[in-house]
Amino acid sequence: MEKLIISAAICGAEVTKEHNPAVPYTVEEIVREAKSAYDAGAAVIHLHVREDDGTPTQSKDRFQVVMDAILKECPDVIIQPSTGGAVGMTDLERLQSTEVVPTPEFATLDCGTLNFGGDEIFINTDNTIFNFAKIMKERGIKPELEVFDKGMIDIAMKAHRKGLLVDPLHFDFVLGVQMTATLRDLVFMAGSIPAGSTWTAAGIGRSEFEIAAATIIMGGHVRVGFEDNLYIEKGVLAKSNGELVEKVVKLAKLLGRKIATPSEAREILSISK
Repeated sequence: MEKLIISAAICGAEVTKEHNPAVPYTVEEIVREAKSAYDAGAAVIHLHVREDDGTPTQSKDRFQVVMDAILKECPDVIIQPSTGGAVGMTDLERLQSTEVVPTPEFATLDCGTLNFGGDEIFINTDNTIFNFAKIMKERGIKPELEVFDKGMIDIAMKAHRKGLLVDPLHFDFVLGVQMTATLRDLVFMAGSIPAGSTWTAAGIGRSEFEIAAATIIMGGHVRVGFEDNLYIEKGVLAKSNGELVEKVVKLAKLLGRKIATPSEAREILSISK
């Protein structure tokens, strides 16, 4: 079985210090969390950025400063900027994260509209998805296809048929938001993507490590981090993203998967630095 790529979603756009004091806002805090995850074994840093007061932003300048600072501490890590941003942002705002220099090698592409709870709706029309895919292809950015249910896989395949996505495809199954975080649904999602594709899975909240363990056994890759889950175990807040990554590394060792370095992850994902 190929080596395990661990992605760390270190801050997200919705969680706050009120939820866990270790959630990073400032450039220095985000770098601290990225390095803790990298040192623990993460090859990919899934990146949102914040203003110093915690406000989510897609500012190109903020992404540039943060990405430069992370690469100074972790020169070979894969930084995967989010194009999801936060609920309510426009398409042009969201795409700013792909405008930094050098152009990112990897970025997220959300493949459908979903309910985030309460009255929050994260809107991704077909035209938005196709436009994002077109721009990423033009810029030479490998998209991670963020899918929250089976219908989003089908939308991604529409983009593929239009020639907007290049094989091999890479998916991220985010379970526990719109689709349940169960072994049944993980197996269904993994069986619904084209042969030759790679995939990562993320379980939201208390399902994070259950999904991680199942994914390791199934041959997929794992995402953890404060964006998805703030606890290392029931009732115990994680001290850092690195602590969450360390737990996945321990699971992988128990289950017989070795951990991919950033260079090995690039080879598995068919991306080049």
